[in-house]
Parts: sequence; C-alpha cells; structure tokens
Amino acid sequence: MPVLFALFALAVPRLLMLVLWFFTSWFRGMFDTLLWPILGFIFLPTTLLWYSAVQHWFGGQWTRWPIVGLVLALMTDVWSQHGRTGQSERPPPRRTRASRRTVPV
Repeated sequence: MPVLFALFALAVPRLLMLVLWFFTSWFRGMFDTLLWPILGFIFLPTTLLWYSAVQHWFGGQWTRWPIVGLVLALMTDVWSQHGRTGQSERPPPRRTRASRRTVPV
C-alpha cells in the first residue's frame, strides 16, 4: 500500500501537466523552446507547475509568497527524487569481531 501511495504521489503532478497541456492553453506562450517544459516534466514537475502558476496568478512578479511557494515546490521535487534513491545508498551493516566469537559450551 505505501508503494502505491508513493507512485500516485509521483504521478499526480505529471498527470496534471499532461491534462493542462492537452486540454487548456495554460502553458501556451510561456516558454520560448520546448526544452524547458520537457525537462520540467521529467525532473521537477511540481516546480514547473508552480512557475506556471506564478506566471498566471501573480503576473510573473516574484515577491515573497511566490518565492516561498517555489522553495516548497523545489523541496517537494528534491524529496521525491531522494526517496527513490535513498534506500540503495546505505552500505550493508558491518560485522564486528565480537559477533564472530563462539561461546564454549
């Protein structure tokens, strides 16, 4: 069940971006090239969504609250990336000398 929740949490921003891209004009005219939306879709989907929200709702003005939202979006994206690779970075437990001794009977 936790794995399904994690997969759902990772998929929601990307699914929202696809819905906005295909069914609305939300991203139209926001980027000069297609490179930035593709990179945002792959690596930082929540940050890309927040950037587009600032462009629409705040008129592109980066004041205090849009920057706070950007930091939270970056933390969310980095945390989700760390969660996928964080388990494999731990080294295996080391055996100590005391654990090899046998107790005489």
